[in-house]
Amino acid sequence: MAKRKKQKKTRNGTLTAKTADKYKLYQRAVQEPEHEVAFFDRVYRSIFGRTPTLLREDFCGTFAICCSWAKKRGRTAIGVDLDPEPLAWGREHNLAKLPEAARERVTIYEQDVRKVNGFKAEVLSAQNFSFWIFHTRKELLEYFKAAYRNIAKEGILVMDMMGGPECMEEDHTDERRFSDFTYVWEQARYNPITHSGTWNIHFDFDDGTRLNKAFTYDWRFWSIPEVRELLEEAGFSQSFVYWEGEGEKGEGDGVWRKTTNAPSDPAWIAYIVATK
Repeated sequence: MAKRKKQKKTRNGTLTAKTADKYKLYQRAVQEPEHEVAFFDRVYRSIFGRTPTLLREDFCGTFAICCSWAKKRGRTAIGVDLDPEPLAWGREHNLAKLPEAARERVTIYEQDVRKVNGFKAEVLSAQNFSFWIFHTRKELLEYFKAAYRNIAKEGILVMDMMGGPECMEEDHTDERRFSDFTYVWEQARYNPITHSGTWNIHFDFDDGTRLNKAFTYDWRFWSIPEVRELLEEAGFSQSFVYWEGEGEKGEGDGVWRKTTNAPSDPAWIAYIVATK
């Protein structure tokens, strides 16, 4: 792969579609690796009464979570992803920023997540709905069996999920404004017969240009009951759902709590945590 050019700005400091780095924008708009690590720690301690040290991040992309994890002394992170482009970006922009001792505790594999074995992670994460790339029950069960093999006896598998009727609407968009760009989430296509669909991320800029389809996802829309039943079939002894609490203004408060009952929200995000 050719080396990515350093992100440039226009003379007045404004990003444009031609100068913006899509991975940098994605990390700013979508990812909160420090939050993910804090959540992993809290849930793991609540189950096993100690702090985990070995993380495996499946479908890791630019492996920002791995790098955040390895910042703490004594922690080791493994990232696995098939796509060489985000892995190369992550090495240049995320891994390179870590102190040398922390960099040495991060190992990245450019492979299928179902094929990398031998590491018994205390926390195995699959974030940003990444396991939805598996469209059939057979494929997802195969992945869950691989995940089961690759977590320690005292280990957890952590995944996030989205749902609600609003998430299934075709031609629906959500926008979020940042200081120098607008993040646009588009639900382009949804087939209720197969639960498959296409979702896009675009970035709009103040000069009127758009980084169109910066990221496109061809996913199967899985439900929480389907996923939990497949986890049980794969060998996991139990699974839990963590749902976000409601703040004063009716929006999420950023705190996910274990529950067996949740409101019928038109659009929601939750975590599923499974243990051996």
